[in-house]
Amino acid sequence: MPSVVLIGTLDTKGQEYGWLRDRLRDLGCEVVLVDAGVGEPRADADIGNERVARAAGTDLAALRAAGDRGAAVTAMGEGAATVLAGLHDAGRLDGVLAVGGSGGTSIAARAVRDLPIGVPKVIVSTMASGDVSPYVGVKDVTLMYSVVDIAGVNRLSGAILGNAAAAVAGMAAAGPVATREGDDRPLVAASMFGVTTPAVDAARERLDELGYEVLVFHATGSGGRALEGLAASGLLAGVLDLTTTELADDLVGGVLSAGPERLTAAGANGVPQVVAPGALDMVNFGPRDTVPPRFEGRLLYVHNPTVTLMRTTAEEMRELGRRVAARLRDATGPAALFVPRRGVSALDAPTAAFYDQQADAACFEALADGVRDSRVTVDELDLHINDPGFGRTMADRLHRMISGSEGAP
Repeated sequence: MPSVVLIGTLDTKGQEYGWLRDRLRDLGCEVVLVDAGVGEPRADADIGNERVARAAGTDLAALRAAGDRGAAVTAMGEGAATVLAGLHDAGRLDGVLAVGGSGGTSIAARAVRDLPIGVPKVIVSTMASGDVSPYVGVKDVTLMYSVVDIAGVNRLSGAILGNAAAAVAGMAAAGPVATREGDDRPLVAASMFGVTTPAVDAARERLDELGYEVLVFHATGSGGRALEGLAASGLLAGVLDLTTTELADDLVGGVLSAGPERLTAAGANGVPQVVAPGALDMVNFGPRDTVPPRFEGRLLYVHNPTVTLMRTTAEEMRELGRRVAARLRDATGPAALFVPRRGVSALDAPTAAFYDQQADAACFEALADGVRDSRVTVDELDLHINDPGFGRTMADRLHRMISGSEGAP
């Protein structure tokens, strides 16, 4: 029988959680109800709020006396995370379901953040129709918009909550998806964008031939953050960071920045890495009318109705080259830089919208200058980044680094 953990504030949502518990039991699930509220519960919990508070290193009376809702939400989220980790370790958590407004969603999001990828995590939230990045982060959290406020169970909220219960029950019952039997291939992470897909596909195919399992991350900000987190986790044998475009958004002010720590985790943790200036020719914005006025007059390209790209200037490319080089110089493990002399993206090719040899040359020169007299190896290839030979050459070099057939710096 699959076990589903319900986590929520029973002082404000006791009726709804009682209804969900009954529904999940009807669906054949064992239910563990965890109270993360600080008030008097309106439903009987299997794990009470006092225990959750203690797991956070505090006590319920202190949280109530302080009267600080923000601090209470933070503490109960931390405590709930500890409780859920214990339930998972004990084999009593096959899936998690939570419902709530902003506070309940914050608690639930923190509670599930440390659970392994693949464990079903479903949150029904009034906040799920806006920017959900603070709740999802880089984990596989499923958010469902509640449409109406979560205040009782009526014909509309009942349909939505019922679907959520059925979804988590189905996922919990199905269990983990089976992978290739005995698959213990070393893991490699790769970064990709639509405009570098051919290069990464070629690299991925080559790495698969060489016996690796490749995890591809879309360079959309959250993808880069997820890659950095995995590089710091100790699970990766190497990183093929072909698409470093998120650094351009961080520098210029685009919408897909992965933050200032991008391209640092592999180096800090000694993970072998091969890096290219993939898609540094562009900064990302939303629809054309959302491009900030200060960029009027710049070279813009409407990629689709929801994405507008802006060409980076020679000076921006020079600074990006400096930043990439600086990160590689700090690497504690093997690091190699690959430079595609004929263009860094599908839009940076002869007759394409962003073709600008002068801007590219500024980046390439800064890259070379930045790693000169360092232990970073440099390969300048007379290829476009999407030529099949470029991605395959990067893959072969990474394999030699991982296998030890090429000396570490």
